[in-house]
Amino acid sequence: MRYLLQNAQLLSSGGVFRAADVLLSGGRIVSIGDRISCPADAVSIDLHKAVLFPGFVDVHVHLREPGFSYKETIRTGTLAAAHGGFAHVAAMPNLDPVPDCAAALAVQRAIIEKDALVHVHPYGAISVGEKGERLADLEGLAPGVIAFSDDGRGVQSESLMREAMMQCRRLGKILAAHCEDNSLLHGGYIHDGAYARAHGHRGICSESEWGPIARDLRLAEETGCAYHVCHVSTKESVALIRAAKRRGVDVTCETAPHYLTFTDEDLQEDGRFKMNPPLRAREDRDALIEGLLDGTIDMLVTDHAPHSREEKARGLEKSAMGIVGLETAFSLVYTGLVKTGIISMNRLMELLHDNPCRRFGIPQNTGFTVFDLNSTYQIDPADFLSAGKATPFTGWNVEGRCLLTSTGETIAWYDADRLPKGETL
Repeated sequence: MRYLLQNAQLLSSGGVFRAADVLLSGGRIVSIGDRISCPADAVSIDLHKAVLFPGFVDVHVHLREPGFSYKETIRTGTLAAAHGGFAHVAAMPNLDPVPDCAAALAVQRAIIEKDALVHVHPYGAISVGEKGERLADLEGLAPGVIAFSDDGRGVQSESLMREAMMQCRRLGKILAAHCEDNSLLHGGYIHDGAYARAHGHRGICSESEWGPIARDLRLAEETGCAYHVCHVSTKESVALIRAAKRRGVDVTCETAPHYLTFTDEDLQEDGRFKMNPPLRAREDRDALIEGLLDGTIDMLVTDHAPHSREEKARGLEKSAMGIVGLETAFSLVYTGLVKTGIISMNRLMELLHDNPCRRFGIPQNTGFTVFDLNSTYQIDPADFLSAGKATPFTGWNVEGRCLLTSTGETIAWYDADRLPKGETL
């Protein structure tokens, strides 16, 4: 599909915005000019000086279907993605059936083909049923998955992880690890810090995350596997990954906006503040921001993890782990880190588009999104298009509103109240 985007703002490599008309074909820019005549086969959209970005990429989401469609569906999850500016998402395998063989993966892919509104890239499971006992059919899954992960569960066995890494290296696939040592959890559900001690909650120690990371970095160095660390939350994890990169280990990592914003000092007795890994200490948050600045952290994800209202209404101890994030990620990071001068807009695009594309083999600039950076609004879960509504950011005032997201082939979502509808939209 071809689009002529008139009166757009484009971000230069130097971080400066400039006005232009932009002609796109298949989500890619084919022409830029001050005033471009609309070709007969193109759809013309007046952006009224809103900003054109490449479609964002989130390599860590939970779409819950098949198996848990009461939490989210492929359709509602990808609609939420488009509402947040994401043209590509990678779906984690904690599903029913778990995609641990080609037949199970086919069930998921059939729903994606039918209902997805943006590009969805499935993960394959590392182990059968994500139980960590024996390897899934990695070879049979490899052609149809973006990478392998047992996200939601850490691989406890070192020998199984070594075998998985060796197979991933042979197959040319990334292994993305949820790093969690079950022997150190002791029934914890929030960070083992001051809040937990003051309010009588069982805490999760930082070593439960960084211990497996240290093990896996050693194995990745040994096997030559392309290794990716999911949802980094501790200062020790950042330090370990930084040192491994300096040694030449093939490792990348991600973190999420909530870990860059909140600490355990901000916890409330509310399931909206419960996720895994948990919100950590102030020094952990500061280390994550430093990791963004020095390149240790490669990309931002949402770990979008919708649950039913009932599952999130049971307080810190008994609520399900996870929050939604696809519809708030850009605005939160733009408001909190870009507008405050902590990172540049160009760095934010590296984190949301360039780096995940390079690492996971997603073609760059396939799809685009449009944001009004001057629009200020208050986060209200009632406005979410996701079936999940649990967010700790309710009531926050943020800048940057998504107006339109395209996959390159179709417009996945647009704001009919702020853009002219037009017959073609």
